[in-house]
Amino acid sequence: MQRNNIISIAKGIAIILMVVGHAEAPELLTNFIYTFHMPLFFITAGYFFSLKYLSDPWSFCEKRFKGLYLPFLKWSLLFLLLHNVFFHFGILNEEFGNWTGGVTHPYSWKDFANRLLLIVTSMSGYDEFMAGAFWFFRGLLVASLLFLILFKLFSAKTNLSPTKIAAIICIGALAFTAFRIGFGLKLRYIPNGGMREVWGLFFFGIGFLYRQYEPRIKEHWALSAAYFVLLCIAAWLHLSGMNNHGKMIDVLTLPLTGIIGFLAVRYISAVIDRKGSFVRDTLIFIGENTIYVFVFHIISFKLVSLAKIWWYDLDFAQIGCHMVIHHNNHSDLFWVAYSIAGVAVPMLCLKACRRYQPSLKSSLRLLSFSRQ
Repeated sequence: MQRNNIISIAKGIAIILMVVGHAEAPELLTNFIYTFHMPLFFITAGYFFSLKYLSDPWSFCEKRFKGLYLPFLKWSLLFLLLHNVFFHFGILNEEFGNWTGGVTHPYSWKDFANRLLLIVTSMSGYDEFMAGAFWFFRGLLVASLLFLILFKLFSAKTNLSPTKIAAIICIGALAFTAFRIGFGLKLRYIPNGGMREVWGLFFFGIGFLYRQYEPRIKEHWALSAAYFVLLCIAAWLHLSGMNNHGKMIDVLTLPLTGIIGFLAVRYISAVIDRKGSFVRDTLIFIGENTIYVFVFHIISFKLVSLAKIWWYDLDFAQIGCHMVIHHNNHSDLFWVAYSIAGVAVPMLCLKACRRYQPSLKSSLRLLSFSRQ
């Protein structure tokens, strides 16, 4: 499918917001971000769902497998292999953990084998302290495949239009979420109960519906300003995002904040795209390579943690804090440095790799030829 610059820019903005949230920005800003930033990713994924996959479902499954499962497997195994190495150098330690007080430990061979099995079979068991955003890979994989299966079943059994089928799937996902919350149920065969996966199904369907009605949806700066005000109110009210443990009010509020958040970011993205500037090109690049920010933003935070340790003369062991050092985190501006590093370091490293990879391959070929 041809590249959609506006959607790429929107994804770039969304991944930046994710990093800002993980950098422990001021509470009101973090609340604002969490009301819509993850739904935005699922909506943009659903936007590209094509009806051609109904007659060729295996190509869609193959695409999802290569784009989500294999990257998850590769990077999860990397962090699994490096876990005890990080302990050796103090990057991870048993003194400091996340903001809920949890700490991590070195893995025994049994721990390693158990986590390896979970990674391969259920897309869980990854290193939460170094790969905290990896749930998204599983969430999008499950949501997108479930959407395809349900869509194909409804298409085969009914004469409903594609938009009506997508609407039924979205309504069903909401009803199922309300049922689960009301009775305190969990999907035992999906890690963490599957709450995010069902929300992902809903927003994936919303993305498909938006694509169908896109020409009819009005865009105006005043509407986007109104969306922004509503999201600010949602942040002030501490409304929830795509959490594992939902409340009944989420069934009413999260669809609203998720959708208007997407519409607001899409409008801003369209404005940026029309301007054609360095900012536009940078956001497109980030949006097309969000996977590297997902994977490496937490390890990139450690560079800023080193600076914060030096600035406040802290115990070096605090570098093991997850995701950032919590000392004075609500009163200083280190969250800005964390946010910049979390995006810039993975993107600059990716740029460098792509720039020098051809010359490196050429040098290796010449070396191989000379030895012959």
